[in-house]
Amino acid sequence: MTTNEPVPPRPGAERAKAASRVVGRGLAGLARVTGRGVAGTARVTGRAGRFSATQARKAARAEGAGDSGLSRLIELHAFNAAGDAAVAISLAGTLFFQVPTGEARGQVALFLGLTMLPFAIVAPLIGPFLDKFSHGRRWAIGSTMAIRGFLCWVLGTAVVTNSAWLFPAALGVLVASKAYGVTRAAAVPRLIPAGLTLVKANARVSLAGVVGAAISAPLAAGASYFGPEWSLRYAFAVFVVATILAIRLPERVDSSQGEGTLVLMPSPADAQATAPTSTRRQRVHIPAAVAFALRANAGPRWLSGFLTMFMAFLLRENPIDGWKPEYLLGIVIGAAGLGNTLGIAAASMTRRINPAVTVVVALLADAALALVAAMFYGVLALALLGLTAGLAQSLAKLSLDSTIQRDVPGRIQSSAFALSDTTLQLAWVIGGFVGIAMPLMPRLGLGFAAAALAAWAAFVLISRRRTTL
Repeated sequence: MTTNEPVPPRPGAERAKAASRVVGRGLAGLARVTGRGVAGTARVTGRAGRFSATQARKAARAEGAGDSGLSRLIELHAFNAAGDAAVAISLAGTLFFQVPTGEARGQVALFLGLTMLPFAIVAPLIGPFLDKFSHGRRWAIGSTMAIRGFLCWVLGTAVVTNSAWLFPAALGVLVASKAYGVTRAAAVPRLIPAGLTLVKANARVSLAGVVGAAISAPLAAGASYFGPEWSLRYAFAVFVVATILAIRLPERVDSSQGEGTLVLMPSPADAQATAPTSTRRQRVHIPAAVAFALRANAGPRWLSGFLTMFMAFLLRENPIDGWKPEYLLGIVIGAAGLGNTLGIAAASMTRRINPAVTVVVALLADAALALVAAMFYGVLALALLGLTAGLAQSLAKLSLDSTIQRDVPGRIQSSAFALSDTTLQLAWVIGGFVGIAMPLMPRLGLGFAAAALAAWAAFVLISRRRTTL
């Protein structure tokens, strides 16, 4: 017999339904709490980012830098360093660690040797050439950014396809980066506000570069997780923005009214062109103190180029037991960056400094630590060498800037900075070339660097004594 009466629910089913309702309400509550937490975190992160950006913008515009246009150059340099950091991170695992050592050394030596041509021949002609054209310097700075952006896009394809354009494009980025340093050096004196010294202005620009690189490095590393080409695409975008910022620099960057040119040896014709009615740019002989500081600075800059190339191949070919080459190179580069940052901080806080003593101490410190690294080769010695190299290079450059500001007339300071940066970039390239050519034996290479720096220090001191007699 059948019946239509409902079947009473079983106690177990009722308990299961009740439990599911409780779990559902719990999950819904958890989702709401999580959503609020994520939203709150996003708000806090956004506020922190906006606060950091606001504080950085205020610092860049402080002491009249916003009115003079120096803040725009500071922002531009932050993007420049951000792009360079992205390129370095992308190529760290491609250029030196995936190509056979012999092939890599040969190609890098060839193209690095070619980079000496523009610094030795073209660079001294850039300033006078650009003076003849409106917007010359802004477009020159912008060109160094645009070229690097284009080459980063080329590199993004080359690292994936192992194209033959890998080394030419990588070295092209290096050349454009060094050319930017020369053009920026000529732009800084034109944008200094009243009451701000040239040394502090350069320190502020350099500090912006450190901040830009520190912010960009994690972003580039995250992009490179998906492949080295993506960090290069990111660098391409950074350099595109930097190109626009360069073109939008103040018109004062292009001005050369009332300025002269600093030369190593003046000619009789230059002496005849010093009259006020002359339309030629006045050519002035470089002061002895500036020449001394520039010669001393060549040593730390040479060591920087030497260590960059020599250690990149040495640590790959002869890594220290228990350490991967990438980590060792990161330690050396990180220590050098820390030293450079400490030097920049000293530039911002130090009120008085003896440039003649500082440049010699920096040169001798580099020689001493290179010798220590050769005798006690290891991770700690390399870290100390990198720290000393970065600190010495930064303090030596600070002293050179201070000497130029003190001894070079204002009308030719732009030319003096362009000349000094061109010389130092050339010293870096020569050091890199020597580092590539050196046999990959740690004690031999570092011992040679110590001997070369000691010999150069002796030459600098002897030349200084002759000029004071």
